[in-house]
Amino acid sequence: MKRTTAIIAALVTASGIGLAGCSSDSSGDSDFVTVNAGEPQNPLVPTNTNENQGGRVVDRLYAGLRRYDAKGEVFDEMAESITSPDKKNYTIKIKPDWTFTDGTPVTAKSFVDAWNYGALSTNAQLQSYVFTPIVGFADVSVDPPTAQTMSGLKVVDDQTFTVELTEPSIDFEISLGYAPFYPLPEVAFKDMKAFGENPIGNGPYKFAGDGAWEHNVKIDLVPNETYKGGRPAKNKGLRFVMYQNFDVAYADLQAGNLDALDTIPGSALGSYKQDLGDRAITVPTAQNAHIGIQTSTPHFGGEEGLLRRKALSMAINREQISENIFYGTRTPARDFTASTLPGYDGNLPGSEVLDFNPEEAKKLWAQADAISPWTGKYEIAYNADGDHQAWIEAVANSIKNTLGIDASGVSYPTFKQVRDDVNAKTINKAFRYGWQGDYPSMLQFLTSQYFSFSETNNVDYNNPEFDRLLNAALAAPTPEESYKIVAQAQALLLKDMADIPVFDYVAAAGRSDKVSTAPLAWNGLFDFENIEK
Repeated sequence: MKRTTAIIAALVTASGIGLAGCSSDSSGDSDFVTVNAGEPQNPLVPTNTNENQGGRVVDRLYAGLRRYDAKGEVFDEMAESITSPDKKNYTIKIKPDWTFTDGTPVTAKSFVDAWNYGALSTNAQLQSYVFTPIVGFADVSVDPPTAQTMSGLKVVDDQTFTVELTEPSIDFEISLGYAPFYPLPEVAFKDMKAFGENPIGNGPYKFAGDGAWEHNVKIDLVPNETYKGGRPAKNKGLRFVMYQNFDVAYADLQAGNLDALDTIPGSALGSYKQDLGDRAITVPTAQNAHIGIQTSTPHFGGEEGLLRRKALSMAINREQISENIFYGTRTPARDFTASTLPGYDGNLPGSEVLDFNPEEAKKLWAQADAISPWTGKYEIAYNADGDHQAWIEAVANSIKNTLGIDASGVSYPTFKQVRDDVNAKTINKAFRYGWQGDYPSMLQFLTSQYFSFSETNNVDYNNPEFDRLLNAALAAPTPEESYKIVAQAQALLLKDMADIPVFDYVAAAGRSDKVSTAPLAWNGLFDFENIEK
């Protein structure tokens, strides 16, 4: 999920003055690898960062128990060992002699305190749902909480802690490299908001200094010389440059003012391979694009809303839009996850609702009108800084031409503004959103977005049977059995039309001629530590 602001950065770069290596910069700035970014929605606290502009920075600043490489393979990071006799009771030992960048040690308590902070309802953390499987989460997550810490977490000694889950979980171990499971130093809990403005981590990078986050302009990171993990920085630092639009970023890439761009703008998709040659990067990734609408929006509650969501889905010509707008760098969605993930099934029961079928769409829309006649406009909110206008307008036109209603896109200047309205439940219209994998599992996509109690359930989906199926998939004894249950859960999502899946991504990215290598990771973000100048 993405956001950007950066009007200042866009104006600077549009005028031809690159933020990296220009005459007004300090002499060392040309050593930074400059990468595109956007303004994070919130202070950089791992348990409260659920979008990729903040996430791409947080993941550089922290190291967790495990890590994911560019292919999505999982390795131990701070974990010395993770053992369990039953996938329900875990003993976790961490490696000794790790420190945060303020010099304080990373201990078992650093993890347990961070997890308890993230789960506690009064802290209102957006990623609190990840702690659901831990015994005691129910007590700390209610409002008001009946406990301050989860009883399933216990510190044994400085290097050891135990975790008790309510049910066996096939995904728990793989999830332990995900940002909400990062440790925090003691200083964080004194003033978490202030800490998030100048975070202190244990990862491969650290802030270049106080004020390294110049809001709406850039964030500068330098290698952390005390980092002991398996992803050391192969560059002298990262500069996350915040752009207002990808056209300006692409112009900077071509001019050598930007070193790596993870999203080629729509205006260049037909030519970027020719423009960049062997510096063009194209690879399928675990990302998707959906259109959501909250059930409190007029005409979208109950049976009427179900009929309208299905009608709208079948009114979208995904294949045509994929080719005409994206030149094949999107593929029509066939489920609610991503086609690159283990266990993916492109032939789920009920997936015909994702086919372009004008006649059936009109029929369903008429059935909804019989419940309550349609009034007003069908509007789709999108962020102008994310290069979404063309495809949103194409989707709106497909709906308009099929159903004969007034449908259009509504531009918000930044993704932060869209996300703020979505989270506050004040958006009152459809909206573009999506998910970019945090760890390589279909369950991560589904639990985050559709569990009834998830803070990142943007569409108010609530079906106890779906929750039960996801819990059963998590408790399955083998991946193969889990995949079968996930398929049942997704069939229920299709039946309920929780939201409208539109595309899976085939990433189109590029690097400048100043960069010798810029690998793209499994989830569509750069493998930042391995970008080399």
